[in-house]
Formats: sequence, structure tokens, C-alpha cells
Amino acid sequence: MLPKQLFWAILLLIWVYAYWRGRRDERFAASVCLLASVITHFVISPIAVRYKGVETGLLLIDAAVLIAFIAIALRSERFWPLWVAGLQLTTSMSHFLKALDFTLMPRAYAAAAVFWSYPILFIIAFGTWRHQRREHRELGTAVPII
Repeated sequence: MLPKQLFWAILLLIWVYAYWRGRRDERFAASVCLLASVITHFVISPIAVRYKGVETGLLLIDAAVLIAFIAIALRSERFWPLWVAGLQLTTSMSHFLKALDFTLMPRAYAAAAVFWSYPILFIIAFGTWRHQRREHRELGTAVPII
């Protein structure tokens, strides 16, 4: 897995970008990611026992994030929220798989629970960029690089 500092840097950059250039959907999705990441630090198990059993706190956070992403997807006119909700469903299923099979290796469970966070962030950034392009195309102005 990538270092925590890199994840936080990517998360904060995408959150700022979504607030700077995005619409309500991009801003809400980025804020959900930021809030969930902050809350995770307060509910995750200590390192000695992390991912050895079902991470109940993470399960609840992932379920709430899934509900938020589904709500965005249901009201959005864009396609990217469906991808984000689908990837979050995959993340949420990792907890279900651990509950079904307690012999699932902690590293595999951790990887399944964390991996899709990066693509979700990049999809939000891509959705923001596409919105920015549409906006400039409609106004007839040049699209800035960022």
C-alpha cells in the first residue's frame, strides 16, 4: 500500500479541486471522502489487531459512504457517480467477505477495504475536470489545464 501521507495529499488536492471547479455532486462526493477518512482514524482498531476480525467501525463508515454515493448517483445527471458507488460497494463487500470467512488473511482484507479509495478519488477528480470542460465549452472560453 502507498504511504498515508501520499493518500492524504491526493485526498486534499482532489477535495480542493472539487470545491474550486466542481458542482454540488463533485463537492459532496469529495467531502464525503474527506469526512470518512478523518472519522476512520477514530474508529479503526489498534495496529496489533487491525483487520484480524471484521472492522465494525470501518464497516459502518463504508456503509454510510455507500449510501451517500448512491444518493449522489440517483440524483445526478452524470455517469461518474455510478462508478464511485459501484467501487464503494466493492469496498463494503470486503467486510462481508471477512465476516463469512474469518480465516481471510488480514492483509488481503485490508487491501480489499482500502484499494478502491484511490480510484474513487481519481474518478471524482475526473468528474470535476469533465464538468469544468463542459462549462468552458458552453461559455466558449478556453479550458485551463487545472
